[in-house]
Amino acid sequence: VSEAMVFRHFSTKSELYHAILDHKSCEGGMKTLPWEDPEIIKAIEESDDFKVFFTLAKEALRHQQEDIDFMKLLFHSAFEKHELAEMFFDGFISQIYEFMGAYIKKRQKEGAMRDMDPKIVMRAFMGILVHHSMNNILWDKKRQILDISNEQAAKEFTLILLNGIKS
Repeated sequence: VSEAMVFRHFSTKSELYHAILDHKSCEGGMKTLPWEDPEIIKAIEESDDFKVFFTLAKEALRHQQEDIDFMKLLFHSAFEKHELAEMFFDGFISQIYEFMGAYIKKRQKEGAMRDMDPKIVMRAFMGILVHHSMNNILWDKKRQILDISNEQAAKEFTLILLNGIKS
């Protein structure tokens, strides 16, 4: 597609970036956002820590590994300091930190989790997930180091996290 054709449909890069994010987060990407996922919402209502983090992890790993082109686009836009990276961060990443941070704070007040900055908890958890996906996508495509399903990875990573933050 020529640049002229792109700008016939999108008058600015910002419009194009919004369209990409809308498409990826709705029709072509994530099944539901964590704060809209009925399974996560029910787990939060039941204070089921394992199910909250496991469901988030399972969906994140699925999305990261099934939409490699979007991951490439996000990394490229971040390295090149394009607006898309900032829009993704503001519209998705920061909202996950806020949404999950509120849950962690609630569980800390109830005495179920250690008193620590929820942002550190989320950075550690999201880091585990992204690192695992990047290994599978970039370096260990044949799964020589770790050959487990996304469901098993989500389970184990959730247990590692919860064993570290439980009171």
